[in-house]
Amino acid sequence: MPKSAQATAPVAAAPTPGPVPHRVRVWDPIVRIFHWTVAAGVIANLTFLRHEESPHIYVGYAVIAALIIRLGWGLVARGHARFSSFVPGPRRLLDYFAAILNKREPRYVGHNPAGAAMILLLLALLATVGTTGWMMGLDAFWGVGWVETLHEVTANILIGAVALHVIGAIVESIRHRENLPLAMITGYKRAAEGTDIDNAPVAG
Repeated sequence: MPKSAQATAPVAAAPTPGPVPHRVRVWDPIVRIFHWTVAAGVIANLTFLRHEESPHIYVGYAVIAALIIRLGWGLVARGHARFSSFVPGPRRLLDYFAAILNKREPRYVGHNPAGAAMILLLLALLATVGTTGWMMGLDAFWGVGWVETLHEVTANILIGAVALHVIGAIVESIRHRENLPLAMITGYKRAAEGTDIDNAPVAG
């Protein structure tokens, strides 16, 4: 090829990168530490530590301590960690389920109403399992049948609730193209845009 042709040969332009989605911090360190502490503790105590008495007890105490901290934090925290920012009323919850059936549910930056209801259920189950487990170690309730039964039944219900929680997180991640488990590690999610709902925009 002549040198003149080489000099005038067009050069392909580099592709222009698309806009980088703005990210905001949604989950603070206390929320994230609580989430993964409870996840690890529940998995351990419901599987390989289920019949290991001492380790089972100590892990249970750790989960109870994390639960107490989270409950207190939910009352005083700012942003998406605060219970008042995401706990739905019956009407909002039913409307959200109706939107899911129509495949028109909006993306929430924090907990959506269904996720919030599941969080409340999980907190109640954890409190029941932890309280009855603690009671089983007291002389006053040692060998009491209803305490042991309630502990076992609630633990089994907890397994089902955790499974639904995981499935819900996966489905929502796919529906809204956002990695929710990763967000619970980094604390960051995509900022609200379009029809998205940010129910705690003052989170810092």
